[in-house]
Order: sequence, then C-alpha cells, then structure tokens
Amino acid sequence: MPLHDLHPEPDDLLSEVIAGLRSKPETLPCKYFYDAEGSRLFDRICELEEYYPTRTEIGILSQRASEISDAVGAQVLVIELGSGSSTKTHGLLHALADPAGYVPVDISRDHLSEAAERIASEFPELPVWPVCADFNVEIELPEHGMDEHKRLIFFPGSTIGNFDRASRLTLLRRMVDLCGTRGGQLLIGVDLVKDIDQLENAYDDAEGVTAAFNRNLLHRINRELSSNFDPGRFSHRARFDEDASRIEMHLVSDIDQIVNIDGRTFHFEPSESICTEHSHKFTVDGFGAEAAEAGWSLEKSWTDPDDLFATLLLRTT
Repeated sequence: MPLHDLHPEPDDLLSEVIAGLRSKPETLPCKYFYDAEGSRLFDRICELEEYYPTRTEIGILSQRASEISDAVGAQVLVIELGSGSSTKTHGLLHALADPAGYVPVDISRDHLSEAAERIASEFPELPVWPVCADFNVEIELPEHGMDEHKRLIFFPGSTIGNFDRASRLTLLRRMVDLCGTRGGQLLIGVDLVKDIDQLENAYDDAEGVTAAFNRNLLHRINRELSSNFDPGRFSHRARFDEDASRIEMHLVSDIDQIVNIDGRTFHFEPSESICTEHSHKFTVDGFGAEAAEAGWSLEKSWTDPDDLFATLLLRTT
C-alpha cells in the first residue's frame, strides 16, 4: 500500500501564514490545523458532548446505510477528501456493494498512513491507495486502473462549510473533474442552521479541547517556521455571525505583543484577533441550489430527527 505523497512544502506554509497575517482582518489557514497533534485533538473534539456533528452524521450514515448503498450502486471507487481518521468510512465501506477501492486524501501524512493501514486491515480484499495532499489545489490521483469504475467522492463532516461561497464553488467544480469522464457521485455532509447557543457551544466546549486545537496551530507555526508565538497569550473565541450564517473561530491577543516569523515582525494589540476558521451552516435546498451551479444535481438527502445535520447525495450533471 504505497503512499502517494504530494504533501505541501514548508515554503507553502510560510507564504500562506505571512499572507494571512498581513491581510485585514488577519487570518491563518485552517487546513494547517491538522498536524499529528491537531488531528489527535480533533478526534477528541468529535467525542465531546457539545460537538453534535460527528455523532449525528455517523447516526445518519448508519441508520440509512442500505438506502445510501442502493442509491450509490455497486463497484464504485470511493475517494475521501480530508479523510482524517477515516472513522465514518468503515461503516460506508461495509454498506456499499463490492466497492472497487478506497483512496483517502489527507494533508496529515502520519494520520493518513495510520488510518489507511486500519482500513486495509479491516478490508483485506479492498485496494487502498492513500494520497497525502492538500485537496484545496488540483491533485493527481495514482494510476491503478481506477478509470474503469464510477467514482464516489466522500466528503463528510461538513468540511465544505469551511469555505466561502466562491471557494466552495471552486472545490465543488474540482470534485466534478475528479469524477472524470465517466461521471460520478458526491456523498457530502452539511451542518444545518440551528439554535445559536447550540452552535457556539459546539465550537467552545467546557473542557477547552477546541481551544487547545485552535492554539495548536500556533505551536505548529512555531515548530515549522521557527516563530515565537506564545500560544498561552492568545484566547480562543467562537461566535456565530447570523448575516453570514457561519461560526467564526478566532485567536485573540490577550496583551500587546510582537511575534517574529522568518525575519518578519507582527504586532498584536490587546483584543486584536486572528480568524482561524469559518464554518458555514446551510439548508438542504440552499446547498442543493449552490451545488447545481458547480455541475451537481441533488439526488437524495437524509437528515436526523432533530434536523441538526444532513447527508446529501449528488450526481454530476
């Protein structure tokens, strides 16, 4: 099971961090959350009482497994973008009829390798081809006779909500391209609009795990770029912006401080914030209409009894 390694170089991290901190408002790219420690912390977040998306989505995938399998069809090649621990993939692969192979794509090399090994062990007859890459840019999948099978892109976790509208459309169009000339399907999770307190608590848990996850981004920048952020002097903040229909995560400077990154100096005043993530919330019809602009047709949708989360199946048009 060779790893197809397209992992970004450190220069990519440096250029994106510098560009983000020079922008107004300041930002840091959320895709860099997921080093080994960040991936471990996110796995803990998924187990928190406040964080409903993971257990709700797993419930939908489990309870509607036979319906999803019937709608998808047999012998599809499953391509999972941002596969992480591949936690939700086990149930999907068990439910699908004779899947042709599994291609997990993730930016965290160690996390990807461990998850791919677990899948390969659980499904010894299933070809598994891990790809270490940033799915935010065009990627080349390994050549293993994959063009012979229809492709199913699996994109759970409402990761699509981390992108603004223009970036979502770009990514959705890139997914159409990944399906190739034979066409394909997209099984995607979207977080639905709901009570604001429930949303904000999901991103600011009582144990402080999400806060540690957010600050870990600064630890990673220190380690890989030899910068001198003091993560303990930045507070975690999560709030819901009703106009934009999104949760915004920030790191807020507690004091007046100066940070050096690769010979560049950045000054942060007290209460000055760095936005690290947006997480947009959707309606089923609204997302379906948006996806149609990118070349997808909404085929099926499944939600939980409380309408917290939706799993959607779309087909290339």
